[in-house]
Amino acid sequence: MGSLLAQMPALLGVLVGTAGTIVATSLADRARWRRRQTVRWDERRLDAYAEFARVLKEAHTIASRTIGGYLDRNQELAALAEADLRHTIAWENVLLLGDGPTVAAARAWRDAVWEVERLARAAATGDELPDLLHRANEARDAFYRAARDSLGVGGGSVAQAALLMSRLNKGTAPAGRPTDEHHPT
Repeated sequence: MGSLLAQMPALLGVLVGTAGTIVATSLADRARWRRRQTVRWDERRLDAYAEFARVLKEAHTIASRTIGGYLDRNQELAALAEADLRHTIAWENVLLLGDGPTVAAARAWRDAVWEVERLARAAATGDELPDLLHRANEARDAFYRAARDSLGVGGGSVAQAALLMSRLNKGTAPAGRPTDEHHPT
């Protein structure tokens, strides 16, 4: 009995050490799993945001070209319909994976582009076009701000609306392009 009592502190030490190891390993595994999940969803969220931006910008570009009369109207309207289909699919991914502020910003950008599309489909060249283009560009800036915040991307502002508006007011654009600038800068 005396030898058992003498070994009791050592046995307790082994038990406490084993329990501590199990708890520490379990916590580390759980934290590692959470990090992997976070990275996995961030990657999918990035893909969803990028695809949404790409197809919405495509629709914006096609609508702007249609209003500007740069190509065959029927071809442009068919291309716009195809872009709208891709946009609808991309929108679902944003709804599924996006956070609240990014979804709200995406919705505002989408609505602004729809106004440009409405003008294109109506075969209008109205005076409202510069304001609609500027509103769409501002909404795009807000979407990118929200998406970058959602993904934890730093690096400062990437806003383009003010630059594009100044070019629109000056009437400067790359040769053969309308002044709302269809390529990223």
